[in-house]
Formats: sequence, C-alpha cells, structure tokens
Amino acid sequence: MSVETTTESAPAPRKGTNILLGLTLLGLLLALWVALGFATNAFWSPNNISNLLRQGAMTAILAVGQTFVIITAGIDLSVGAIVGFTSVIVAWLLQAGVPLWAAIILTLLMGVAIGAFHGFGIVRMGLPPFIITLATLTSLRGIGLLITNGSTISITHEGFTNFSRADFLGIPSLFWMVILVGIPAFIFLHLSRFGRYLFAVGSNKEAARLSGVNVDRTIYLAYILSATCAAFVGLLLASRIGIGHATQAEGWELQAIASSVIGGTSLFGAVGSVHGPLLGAFILATINNGANLLNVNSFWQRIITGLLIIVIVYFDQLRRRGSR
Repeated sequence: MSVETTTESAPAPRKGTNILLGLTLLGLLLALWVALGFATNAFWSPNNISNLLRQGAMTAILAVGQTFVIITAGIDLSVGAIVGFTSVIVAWLLQAGVPLWAAIILTLLMGVAIGAFHGFGIVRMGLPPFIITLATLTSLRGIGLLITNGSTISITHEGFTNFSRADFLGIPSLFWMVILVGIPAFIFLHLSRFGRYLFAVGSNKEAARLSGVNVDRTIYLAYILSATCAAFVGLLLASRIGIGHATQAEGWELQAIASSVIGGTSLFGAVGSVHGPLLGAFILATINNGANLLNVNSFWQRIITGLLIIVIVYFDQLRRRGSR
C-alpha cells in the first residue's frame, strides 16, 4: 500500500473535542488571572506578567516536545536532564571561543543525537521508553557534572544573555520563542501526514505498520523532536540565568508531562494537541506564580499539580471506557 493511502487510514485527532478542550483551558487560565488580579494587587503589574510569561515559556516548549512522544504511547523522562546538560554544552562552547551561531547549532544537534539514541534504544534494543529515558536522565546529569567537575560555567557573552531579558513589542522574547516553536509544531502535528502517523502509532502500532506507516521512523522522529525541544530550552535557560550547570532544570520533566496531560494529552497515546499543552504549561505557571504572591507554601503547589494530574487521567480513563 502506498504512503499516500496511509494518510487516510491513520486516525486523526477529533477536531471538535480539541477545540472545546482548548476553549475550556483558555477559560480556566483567564479565570485564574482574574481571580489572582482580585486577590493580589501585584499580579497584574508589568514585571509580574513579564516574569510569568518567561516562567511558562520554557515549560511550554518542553511540553510540546513531550506531547509528540506521549501521543505515540511513549514517555520521555530525560527532558529536564537534557536542559541542564545542554546548558553546560553551550556555556562550555562559548567559553572556548566558539562563535555564538555555531554554539547554538552544535547544542541543538546534541539534542538531535540524544533523541536518536532514545529511538535506537526503543526500536533496535527493544527497551521500554521509561527505561531508556530514565537511564539517559541519570547519565546526562553525571556526564555534565563530570565535564564541569561539579562546578558552574559562567556565560559572559552579552549578546546571548541579553536575549532572554529583552522584549519585542512589549512581549518577552522568551514568549516569542513559544510562538516560534508552537506554529510549526501545530502544522506538523495537525496538518501533515507525519503528524497523523504519530496518532496512528499511538493508537495501534501493528495496525499502523500493516497500513504502511513506518513505525520505527515515526518513533525516532517523536523522540528526536522531544530532545531537540529540550535542547532549545537548555539554550533559553542558559541565556536567562547566564550559567551552565548540569543540575539545572531538575524535575522539569514532570512539569512537562503535567502540562501535556493537563492540556488533554492521553498517557495511553493517540490523543493530544499542541495548543492544549501550551495552555497547560501557563496554567501551571499561573498557579505557581499566584501561590508565591499569596505566600502559599510551595509544597501545596506540588500537591495541586499532583491532584490535577490524577483527576485528568481519571476522566481520560472514563472517556476511553465509554468509547469502547
């Protein structure tokens, strides 16, 4: 069967459901912003809104990459470690005198290589995604600490560090990076045949294979995209704080997964969107920001996030049972 034929056989996400979910999430985000605006005078200050957009931007990009993997019924636990590791790589390259453009490209290529390694482990070695990405999480932290001998590498390139602090049209540059990633990600996932292949693989790998979908290549692609998004976030984080250290972004993989799940991505695969995880990331960022402004114990922020995941996954299970 030809590749073009498989485009019709691969299951597509339900557009009506995605639109309704997106509107619901947007309504929830706006409700949180209004409520926090009444609860504290500091929320709507320009500095706080700018800080909120910067906080949510990096998690949002991680969540988009994570979504590609989860749609295939996989998981990538290494994205936080990739962020920390690539912050070390770009800092080390800049310290060594490598031109900025070359340092950026080499850092992104490192993300591509890590994603390809994950694909190789899953496809060729037959390892579960949980295991191979967990191993990478641990290894990258260790490699990064070994490279730096446990120390921090300072970044003195002003053009690089000033980028994350700049605004364009009154909007933080980091938020523009979300748009830069989000638009092509939307086109890829929802308007291309390769996006349909991700849903097909997540729905039923064997059925997708019999329909002519190159399942192995699709899995490689999903993990490469996830790791590349993480490497891109590593660049943004290094730019924002001006240092490279392997222990940065600890726990961010859980934030990315939580944002994706809150945004409607099913952990069972074959269900997801781009706009949902983006909104989910900013919902989490708003909760954390509001809790800080209201002097709520940071432990409650984690509890709220955990409860949100439990509730959403529970209703996802109910939806799956009802569709059988």
